[in-house]
Amino acid sequence: MDVKKAKAHFLTVMKHKRLVGAYCFRAGLFAQGITHDLSKFSPTEFLVGAKYYQGTRSPNNAEREAIGLSTSWLHHKGRNKHHFEYWIDYSDHPDRERPLAGAKMPRRYVAEMIFDRISAARVYLGDAYTGEQPLKYFLKSKDFCWFIHPVTLRHMEGLLRMWAEKGEAYTVAYIRDVYLPGKKRGPSLGKARGK
Repeated sequence: MDVKKAKAHFLTVMKHKRLVGAYCFRAGLFAQGITHDLSKFSPTEFLVGAKYYQGTRSPNNAEREAIGLSTSWLHHKGRNKHHFEYWIDYSDHPDRERPLAGAKMPRRYVAEMIFDRISAARVYLGDAYTGEQPLKYFLKSKDFCWFIHPVTLRHMEGLLRMWAEKGEAYTVAYIRDVYLPGKKRGPSLGKARGK
């Protein structure tokens, strides 16, 4: 193992984990802020991350290009509820047009997923990061997201759009005070965006 790459990967994971943790804490998701991405320190994920570390994108993409799949990603998504892929199950659609479908994600994990995406953009883009980029990245792949539950997809887009248009402070406060279960109900995500 290349020790320099392993150290750089560790520091990148820790930077990302601190950013997500800070957002989760601000939103009142304390346990999720502490436990976010702990599986990245397992040998299955960490060793692959160190081997394929580049610093400008996920090592999972490099592993996928090298061997045709990402063993690290398959391990990660199956253990972390803030990834919509965790929630894919067999479809109960009567005509079985698609054998797999996404289950609706609990809002606490949608919130953590938004913080995860924002933090990944901040880490990998560095000084080039803007609040609009996570939404742009999402919109590029939205047409291929048939396996995400429609409610989850709407919430993802609404929160990313809110982040892009109204900013970090507004969106984190909205998630904490309105969006999360048990909170007072305010405008829907559609109405919050002015639609």
